[in-house]
Amino acid sequence: MTPTNPLLDFFEHAPFSKIKTEHFEPAIKEAIRMAKMEIEEITSSPATPSFENTIETLEFSGSKLDRITSIFFNLNSAETNDEIQKLAQEISPVLTDFKNDIIQDAELFKRVKEVYDQKDSLDLSVEQSTLLDKKYKMFTRNGANLNTEKKQELRNLDKKLAALSLNFGENVLAETNRYELRITNEEDLDGLPKGARSAAKMLAHEKGKDGWIFNLHYPSYIPFMKYAKNRELRKKLSIAFGAKGFHNDELDNQENVLQIAKLRHKKANLLGYETYAHYKLEQRMAETPEKVNSFMEELLKKAKPAAESEFHELEEFAKELDKIDQLQKWDSAYYSEKLKQKRFDLDDEKLKPYFELKNVIQGVFTIAGKLYGLKFKEVFDVDTYHPEVKTYQVTDEYDKELALFYADFHPREGKRGGAWMTSFKSQFQKSEKNERPHISIVCNFTKPTEDEPSLLTFNEVTTLFHEFGHALHGMLANTVYPSISGANVFWDFVELPSQVLENWCYEKEALELFATHFETGEVIPKEFVEKIKASATFHEGMATLRQLSFGMLDMNWHSVNPSGITDVKAHEEKAFEETRLFPEVKENCMSTSFAHIFQGGYAAGYYSYKWAEVLDADAFEFFTENGIFDRETANKFRDTILSQGGIEHPLILYKRFRGREAAPEALLRRAGLLPKK
Repeated sequence: MTPTNPLLDFFEHAPFSKIKTEHFEPAIKEAIRMAKMEIEEITSSPATPSFENTIETLEFSGSKLDRITSIFFNLNSAETNDEIQKLAQEISPVLTDFKNDIIQDAELFKRVKEVYDQKDSLDLSVEQSTLLDKKYKMFTRNGANLNTEKKQELRNLDKKLAALSLNFGENVLAETNRYELRITNEEDLDGLPKGARSAAKMLAHEKGKDGWIFNLHYPSYIPFMKYAKNRELRKKLSIAFGAKGFHNDELDNQENVLQIAKLRHKKANLLGYETYAHYKLEQRMAETPEKVNSFMEELLKKAKPAAESEFHELEEFAKELDKIDQLQKWDSAYYSEKLKQKRFDLDDEKLKPYFELKNVIQGVFTIAGKLYGLKFKEVFDVDTYHPEVKTYQVTDEYDKELALFYADFHPREGKRGGAWMTSFKSQFQKSEKNERPHISIVCNFTKPTEDEPSLLTFNEVTTLFHEFGHALHGMLANTVYPSISGANVFWDFVELPSQVLENWCYEKEALELFATHFETGEVIPKEFVEKIKASATFHEGMATLRQLSFGMLDMNWHSVNPSGITDVKAHEEKAFEETRLFPEVKENCMSTSFAHIFQGGYAAGYYSYKWAEVLDADAFEFFTENGIFDRETANKFRDTILSQGGIEHPLILYKRFRGREAAPEALLRRAGLLPKK
């Protein structure tokens, strides 16, 4: 008897302990076969096409495949290995082929178009109208109107792009994992706090080596750049970090970058768009590259004078302190931290004891409870893909189940860098049942050591709140259709729920709920809270300029014809001209490890962070008018934004919450680039 495949059995929670890597390929192929049969039922139906028998049925087709692939690709990000990565390269073209089979199915499109053409007479709900529009555009924006030859060309482009993107990400992860800075002379650790030293010692011990090891994962890299007195070692680590994918070796990403940019442009042209940015932005709040560039230019005008002033001040400070003639990139975090300590008498080492990870988790849960009535209970009978992953049952104030929440906090060799939110199961309503979502956040926070628990930097605290804001968007989803649920919204709107929650990290009323000393239990002192608030806009001009530089680099890859670009580094340097403060480092290239745009979904969309900052600053001002825990305001945010997913255009949803469009001045005020109210 053939053993059953756990991925093809019915499961409520992902059955991680039963899944083996070899289960994925046959399960995905079988799920594709099942999905094709579901599509065939639509196209072969003798009934007149209707919203129910065509659009709705299409929406719920392939649900088994969606769940299996979500598990697979989440593992490829959070707990990968050579075997999974190899399989991802094999599976991606198969999935791309299947997607194109659907999009280029002439009979299916004919039925969808028939329903779409009579949409004005169908008496559809707002959500149904949105779904119909989304399904129709899924076809037209992906080649349904192309001739057979061009459809095949599009198929080939999509397959190549999927493979290139995967290879790009694998190279970045391999580069990150292979580099280590080993220190054997204790004097080279001067300036580093105890926690960073202990973590480096533990890492060396794990690798069976003497001394201390630092690597390119953020919890190791950031403290070294911020505190290590040895400038030459900072330089060495900084150059290694900035040179990922830029070594002209087997992990080099330059050709991947050029090919991805050129194939995306070719795809956009094939579909009738001027550039890839024109194609992507058609379904964004910003709408056009011209609007995005105008938005960034306006912010640049406000931020650049402040950034230049901050930079010159930092230069003078470094010169005065250590006779540094020319400030370099590897000096930025170090001297910024020194200046910040001098000005505010505050640094991460003073704050970290108040931010024990378990307390911060409880804090964000408490804040979600005060705002939205949510309750979180850790559960131990849910399968996880790694022993470090925690699981929580999420209920409302009436004990009604809302979601299952997974949390994975520390770096591992098989986990890509950064932090993100994802899901293992979408929220939707079918057969009179509201299926609740399974949401996950994945981070790379400082690990506990032999001497101390996991103590977070303040930046890690805001990162946790950020990802939890995304998670709330998923947990509180309450739509009928999965493709519209939760974070399935326009890309430049998706960061609003995440970024708005970061604001609570700076508020006394919120901090006092969870910021207690891990040894004494003392609540964070009032003067520390005041200094956190006061230092919130420290070097905000430079930080804004940095974010704008990334957004401009993204647009320089995607809003132009890249066919003439042959040198990745030269193209990048030109893109950075308007935002450059530090001397260029010849060994470094950002594009070759810019995973947001070459591996993730931020191509022609990196501006979204700043765009959403305008929304979040404006939204938080609304919260502060009646108190940051005002339930009426929170309920309004929940009912108009968090629960609504992509039911309507984001501008409509936001105006329903705020009563008007977002005011850009709110962001400039918060950043200290305008006089405060």
